[in-house]
Amino acid sequence: MLLYDDVVTEYRDFATYAAGDSPCFEEWALGVAEDEEVVAWLGTLPPLKRQPNLVLAAARWHGAPAPGPYAGLRRVLLEREPDVRATIMTRATQTNEVGRLATLTPVLALLPGPLALVEVGASAGLCLYPDRYDYAWRGAGELRGSGGPVLRADAGGPLPVPSAHPDVAWRGGVDLNPLDVADADAMAWLENLVWPEQDERRARLRAAVEVTRREPPVLRRGDLFDHLPDLLDEAAAHGTPVVFHSAVVAYLEVPQRRRFHELMGDLVAAGRCRWISNEGPQVLPEVTGSLEVPPGRFVTALDGVPTALSHGHGHAVDWV
Repeated sequence: MLLYDDVVTEYRDFATYAAGDSPCFEEWALGVAEDEEVVAWLGTLPPLKRQPNLVLAAARWHGAPAPGPYAGLRRVLLEREPDVRATIMTRATQTNEVGRLATLTPVLALLPGPLALVEVGASAGLCLYPDRYDYAWRGAGELRGSGGPVLRADAGGPLPVPSAHPDVAWRGGVDLNPLDVADADAMAWLENLVWPEQDERRARLRAAVEVTRREPPVLRRGDLFDHLPDLLDEAAAHGTPVVFHSAVVAYLEVPQRRRFHELMGDLVAAGRCRWISNEGPQVLPEVTGSLEVPPGRFVTALDGVPTALSHGHGHAVDWV
């Protein structure tokens, strides 16, 4: 899912993305797209702050009942506008959906271990623990034995089910605003980002926070372009460096996305790391190529070559 400059298009696109996963967010997004006053207000925000996930989460943070009708969202957006605006400007959509590991772990299993993981846009680092979860790919198989929570995804066909958990020797990442799993306010915001009807995701998030608290990763605060080279140097001492990211590059401006793609291509070509990307189909067009991607699916790729079409929250994976 791209972040469009055109607010109406962006919210209609989000409604399609949310369909089937959150009736509330689908209704809210369609309501925004038809509401000239709200659209005009959103137009006063910087383009990257108009994104539906952030705006809807900020409204919920300030009392919009969810699930609930569009009228409740509209009332909070307009009547509590200064508070909502302040939250939008100071917070980010650092969803950190650990369910995506169900789509990333089969790709990690293709790489020689031990692995040294470097996550771009790490948020609280919850996705740096693929070895601490069990997996059930409906229609394809299972991976058990970690003793951790079970992550489930529908496999739309044959899937290279791993025979063992990834051997992870080191975990690190970079984020503009890394979140501390010991910070109650930060964790409450993460929970607020979970879509209204998705109680299972909320429970999974709480379990992931507990997993991470037991062994916090190395997180750097700042721009990925500044910190990634040093993180790779540190990671290389522990195993095969693997840079990965999921639903992150969409938040870069288009020139930065191109710069990131070029950077990762150069790093892979130089043998400095492997690269797993998991982004909307239009985010890294050089990776997607001519692949046909259904609505709501991300392109999961290894070293710039697509391996799977994955649900944005990890609910499904179709190997390509």
